[in-house]
Amino acid sequence: MVYRIHFFPGLVLLLVSFAIQFQLSWWIVRGQKWSGRSRRMLVAVADVLLGTLFAVSYLLGFYRVSRHFPIIWSTWIEAVGLILSMGMIGLFFAALVWRHASDFRPERRAFVRVVGGGIMAAPYIATGVGMLTRNQFELNVVDIPIPNLPKDLQGLRIAQITDIHLSPFLSERDFARAIDMANETKPHLTLVTGDLITRLGDPLDACLRQLARLRADAGVLGCLGNHETYCNNEDYVTEQGARIGIDFLRSRSRVLRFGDASINFGGVDYQKFGQPYLVGTEHVMKPGMINVLLSHNPDVFRTAARQGYDLTIAGHTHGGQVNMEILHKDLNVALFYTPFVRGLYREGKSTVYVSSGIGTIAVPVRIGAPAEVSVLRLCAS
Repeated sequence: MVYRIHFFPGLVLLLVSFAIQFQLSWWIVRGQKWSGRSRRMLVAVADVLLGTLFAVSYLLGFYRVSRHFPIIWSTWIEAVGLILSMGMIGLFFAALVWRHASDFRPERRAFVRVVGGGIMAAPYIATGVGMLTRNQFELNVVDIPIPNLPKDLQGLRIAQITDIHLSPFLSERDFARAIDMANETKPHLTLVTGDLITRLGDPLDACLRQLARLRADAGVLGCLGNHETYCNNEDYVTEQGARIGIDFLRSRSRVLRFGDASINFGGVDYQKFGQPYLVGTEHVMKPGMINVLLSHNPDVFRTAARQGYDLTIAGHTHGGQVNMEILHKDLNVALFYTPFVRGLYREGKSTVYVSSGIGTIAVPVRIGAPAEVSVLRLCAS
């Protein structure tokens, strides 16, 4: 049931923010410095304004709400609300430290207060660093082991661009750098695996204009992502993609030949979480040759492996976008939906590669999950 609740992590954050806001306000009005009626009224007004911002920020994550606002407003109001929500968590723990500072010896109280200040500032410092570094694209070259790989497919280089999200958080100029990085690798084939923009009003044509610059020996293939579904622009992207030389595979495949070897690339539209995967797409796979599936959603991997795909290439997760490593374990929102968050995974003879992608959503921040242009190099296992 939880998986069917849209934006469930955002809902949890909203409720946590409300709870923390109530607790902080309670502590403030009970303090001697805020005992006056006028000061309590000031706290109440601040509560209403802040609570309204948190609620509006959450609601703007839904397209039926955000479409009524200018794109720049809806994008940044949502981001500011989320950043302040994370800041409230830091402020709550800082307040806990400050409230117990008097329990320590006088010579240590100053140190405890500084620690509290550091806890309060940490979310904002991390956000600032994440904003400044979000568009520092990495080039990741990854060897993909495939059993019984034909000799003429050894070393085949496949560049992947995914999760572009051209929006107020990513300029066309910055995206052009990612296109240049992909072209400079001189790939045999380039893939675009979904999410060109974030929401209606984002510069889709500008994104397509940059994608038209992609160059590869065998051309450019692609699949569509969930944001194409949300924006209801699947047909437009497919038609314009064909015009600029990108073949978006929608429940169909393309067989490419390299030397004496053939390889089949199948593509599907976004596969929704919580529903059966790859239903009615059995015709996409071609027995007797290497099969590669393009799916925006990496959670289809186990189903694809059972159907016989040698390799699945995906995105969608942004590598968690904000990823914390605790005791050598990753902690991020994407893990709530799928165990396949970033990098290479294998089960049996099948492999999936999940790219962290280019852009960001909700907040213009990347921490522990750098943006990437991927180059997948096929090799025999």
